[in-house]
Amino acid sequence: MQDHGAQLQQLLSRLSFRQMQVFQAVYQYKGYRKAAEHLGLTQPAVSSQMRHLENALEQPLFEYIGRQLYCTEAGERVASFIERLFGQMSELQTELNLLREALSGDLKLCVVTSAQSVLPFLLSSFLEEFPAVNVQIEVVNRAQALDRLKLNVDDLVIMAMVPEGRSLSTLPFLDNELIPVLNIHHALNSREMISEKLFFAEPMLIRENGSGTRFALEQHCQQHRLQLNPVMEFGSNEGIKHAVMAGLGVAVLPKLTVLAELQTGKLKTLSIQDFPIRRTWCLVHPMGKYPSRVAQAFIDHVYARLEKIHAHFRDV
Repeated sequence: MQDHGAQLQQLLSRLSFRQMQVFQAVYQYKGYRKAAEHLGLTQPAVSSQMRHLENALEQPLFEYIGRQLYCTEAGERVASFIERLFGQMSELQTELNLLREALSGDLKLCVVTSAQSVLPFLLSSFLEEFPAVNVQIEVVNRAQALDRLKLNVDDLVIMAMVPEGRSLSTLPFLDNELIPVLNIHHALNSREMISEKLFFAEPMLIRENGSGTRFALEQHCQQHRLQLNPVMEFGSNEGIKHAVMAGLGVAVLPKLTVLAELQTGKLKTLSIQDFPIRRTWCLVHPMGKYPSRVAQAFIDHVYARLEKIHAHFRDV
């Protein structure tokens, strides 16, 4: 019987990083065809790599039941090992680059939809200072952002309406003003000041359940005893904006998402008591999480530029 050292040497001689990369793609996409498309390979090439890996490990990693591909118990252990290995390789790359005095590596950001208009300004100066950083962005609604925080899948989450009572580290960096918007031909535009009750009596276009913008609007209506009259739901602020321009109803939207339309006269806003609704965008991560060096550099960069961030968005 071979000793452990000999078995390890034999295994190492038969394994390759490419095989592990292909395995990870099959595991993530739950199929050979989608994995092949993701990697830019043919499906037979993916199948061949999997056969070589299974032969090297002397274990089946996937099995078909009917037409559905399932991961075996051995495959699950391999998947966990490869995730740790690739994570350590990424950390090694970051540390080696730091030795060369160049901060690099991945920065995984989760951003709620309403903050998309803010993120480019934050990133432009950061990437000018650290051009070797690779930024990955996931755009979601508030409910999805909270789920991702719970799962700890991102370096940082950019959101407003951070829930209390959770162990979260939060850096507020900019006010998020929600304002009323109307079609330029709407009858209410002739009024200099209107009541909230009159505005909310209009057909209201709102975001989907789980959106922070909708949550803030529902909170406001509850606090001010206003009846919300939604006639249509949209999955994005962009969709609502175009629906308002088309005359389908009125809406309450983040100011920064409609600035261009307000400046060009494609949309109008009104003076209404207790508006705008003010919330604050924040950088958020779980309290017990130790940010990577890249993530900490981004946090430090935003904190050092708070005055410039406020001044920029105050003047737009």
